[in-house]
Amino acid sequence: MATLNIVYYTGTGNTEEIAKYIGEGAEKAGATVKLINVEEANESTVDADFIAFGSPAVGAEEIAPEMVEFFEGIKDKIVGKTVGLFGSYDWGQGGWMDTWHEEIINEGLSVVNDGLIIHLAVDDDEKIEKCKEYGRAIVG
Repeated sequence: MATLNIVYYTGTGNTEEIAKYIGEGAEKAGATVKLINVEEANESTVDADFIAFGSPAVGAEEIAPEMVEFFEGIKDKIVGKTVGLFGSYDWGQGGWMDTWHEEIINEGLSVVNDGLIIHLAVDDDEKIEKCKEYGRAIVG
């Protein structure tokens, strides 16, 4: 059975909610899922068939420093993998995801679709379904 580790940083809880729904979608597609707060993650966290990273937009549409620091420490261990990227944002157009996507590609990784961004909270059926679909796409 395929495994998916979802590593996320959350400030308000929105990115954690996205992670949970992505996990539900991946489980429905037959994967075993682990949700891991980046503050509890270590090098073995990337030992999975699939991995997804989640960060809210912080500051001037930037990736959370906690996620940047974790990624810098493990990027050599996941070269050649396809990863999922997701997160929530409040203002702006989600430019932090474009930047993150580009950085991941430059590290020799592939990203499922263009990542997944959700404005604020996962607070309606359409957003929930988008998250679940992304989970299925990651393990698909």
